Amino acid sequence: MKAITPLAGLRILDLTELLPGPYATQQLAEMGAEVIKVERPAGDAARVMFPDLFAVVNRGKKSISLNLKDDTDRAVFLRLAERADVVIEGYRPGVTTRLSIDYETLSALNPGLVYCSVSGYGQTGPARNWPGHDLNYAAMSGAAAISGAPDGPPEYTTGVPIGDLSAAMYAIITILAALRARDVTGRGQYLDVSITDALASWVAPRYGVWDAARRAGREVTKADILRRAAYGIFQASDGKFITIGAIETHFFRRLIRATGMTGFDDPELDDYAARTARTDDIQAALAPLIGAKPYGHWAKVFEAEDVPFAPVNALKDLANDPHLKARGMVCAAGEAQVLAFPVPMAGMGEPVGQVPEVGEHHAEILAQIEDLE
Repeated sequence: MKAITPLAGLRILDLTELLPGPYATQQLAEMGAEVIKVERPAGDAARVMFPDLFAVVNRGKKSISLNLKDDTDRAVFLRLAERADVVIEGYRPGVTTRLSIDYETLSALNPGLVYCSVSGYGQTGPARNWPGHDLNYAAMSGAAAISGAPDGPPEYTTGVPIGDLSAAMYAIITILAALRARDVTGRGQYLDVSITDALASWVAPRYGVWDAARRAGREVTKADILRRAAYGIFQASDGKFITIGAIETHFFRRLIRATGMTGFDDPELDDYAARTARTDDIQAALAPLIGAKPYGHWAKVFEAEDVPFAPVNALKDLANDPHLKARGMVCAAGEAQVLAFPVPMAGMGEPVGQVPEVGEHHAEILAQIEDLE
């Protein structure tokens, strides 16, 4: 018997734009949810500002165009909300109340509705109305302060909008958890997802190290958190970059054997703290050894010696990386080449590929409402 798509039958109204909300709902669409993108008449601002980004995070959705300031269009939205499982919105706090599409209004029509708000700083607190972007959230959450060079100033260097994506993950997790609770209680609930809070939660492992030191009366610096011996990105003789992560003692000893690195046979270096104290020496000895031979040599040697390593892939390399290719991570969705949903699940098929035009499914969705009345 063919397995059903995991979220088949789930209807989501998506009022979000740009990245966090659309990424969350696109992932839910990959799992089989019907996602109706409710766009203002001009469309999601990302259609013009970041058209390539828009295409990536809005595949597989339907689009209806509504002016929610207009009574007639708002009435259409309310009828849709009566039949939806989830509403997700990304306005600034207070906007949905002014539009009369807030949780209190919609839950009175549909008590089982799960309503998720995604905002920069959350619905409460002194910064709730501040505008912001990923950089700002990374700064407030503590992520920027522990990024960059161990001895350098705060940086925002990930290359990936981790604040936006962390919020998308918490939106997905809490929406699915709230739907599970609804299975038991019959009632939905309101979810206040703050991008800053989400990213602060991801800072937790580093915060735990700082707090343990605080309780012991010690100070922990960024260098204490980030400095690791035999851990980093190194350039090989052919110009390619390779990552090495020989943190544990057994991996460190294998790295010494694989590279022929000398001067670090002292048994005291079996202690992680002792190796950390000599990080600069170890990195300085390792860099020229890696730089003396090409990437292919080191890949073969490190694989044979069981040393943690990986290539530094550029975006253009992803489709041809043997491991990612074997895992099916880069595949076709229509004419596009996309990164697939990362977890194999029963019922999941090929990635959804359609990128809707503004209001493309307007008539279809209205017809469905009328058929149900």
